[in-house]
Amino acid sequence: MTKIPALHPTARAWLLDGPLSPHVPAYLARLRQGRYAATTAGRYLRAVAHFAHWMAMCRMPVHALDDACIDFFLHYHVACCDCPSPVVRTPRDLHAALVSLLALLRERHVVAEPASPAGAIADELRRYDVHMRDVRGLAAGTRRGRLRIIERLLLAKFADRAVLIGRLQPEELRRFIAEQLDARNTTSNAITIASALRAYLRYRASCGDAVQPLLGVIASPAHWSMASLPRSLTPEEVERLLSSFTTAPASPRRGYAVVRLALDLGLRGIEINRLQLDDIDWRLGTVTLKHTKSRRQDVLPLPSVTGQALEAYLRHERPQSSNRALFVRHLAPYDQPIGVHAIRRVVRDAFRRVGIAHGRTHALRHTLACQLVGGGSTIKEVADVLRHRSMNTALIYAKLDQVALAGVALPWPGSAA
Repeated sequence: MTKIPALHPTARAWLLDGPLSPHVPAYLARLRQGRYAATTAGRYLRAVAHFAHWMAMCRMPVHALDDACIDFFLHYHVACCDCPSPVVRTPRDLHAALVSLLALLRERHVVAEPASPAGAIADELRRYDVHMRDVRGLAAGTRRGRLRIIERLLLAKFADRAVLIGRLQPEELRRFIAEQLDARNTTSNAITIASALRAYLRYRASCGDAVQPLLGVIASPAHWSMASLPRSLTPEEVERLLSSFTTAPASPRRGYAVVRLALDLGLRGIEINRLQLDDIDWRLGTVTLKHTKSRRQDVLPLPSVTGQALEAYLRHERPQSSNRALFVRHLAPYDQPIGVHAIRRVVRDAFRRVGIAHGRTHALRHTLACQLVGGGSTIKEVADVLRHRSMNTALIYAKLDQVALAGVALPWPGSAA
């Protein structure tokens, strides 16, 4: 048995004598490979020991583990746990440790991968994915989101049967939409579900199915295009935001560089997340964006202030890593790029520090557009800088040019003008 860190005798016995004992060496190797701190590794091992003790009490074999087992353990056992001390009961530590354990068991083929649709449903989803990719030109993330919704619809109606959309009744579709909104009743979710269902039914119409009665039951919440002004920051708020990284609790240079990329170049969060070291040409002063939302490669000039922020991060704060991503993790597991959610969290935390309410990465992109309009740039130039595929997307910024709008405004009936 591989040597493990010091543990309480009770936890050690659960770990080494329980159902997970054959997999403890591989789990330890996974923690070492991720360069977890000794204290974190100890907490994760105690969390796995607690879970192994629960498995033994329930007489649960290892091959039966899945995400539902972990959820049941976290929500039902831990809530009323009376296991002898010391045990880990912190949900965050338990979840992180057990998700890593489950991933390891799946890699070793001890636990089966999550079940995926088979048969007619799998074939239908595969054909629709090819249609979205080759005909509609949708990005992989958009396709995955729509396929999840359509998969739930097909499983609810055609499980273990042939997929015949003509047999789907309007009332069944209406009930499916209501169930999806009961799970997450937000305007954005309603819009996402409606657009995914409409797109799929239009695809089925192109295959010869009569879907007009089904399209009639799909209603979207009121969401008028360009009904509001884009949320942007004032010059004073921008100054406060940039100054906040001098007192940031962790990774201030990384946070400052992230904000500069969004503020100076108008990069989206996912575009910042995908940047590689090789995408920056220091001699020419350019940044190359690959795999962008518009499915093209763009080369942007690198302003000196942005380059200085990146240089400071690379020289003084970026951990040593073999990963070529520009922004990598500062915490275990190391040698991995930070996720897009971490990018957004950096910006959101900075907004919170300076008391700005609308704390989204896109607010920085809006700020750049508003600065361009205020400086006299045309809407076409704004669209080019923000890399919009359609001019209509940038038209909302025309509402900010009050001088130009005043020139086309009609006089109010009955006024002296």
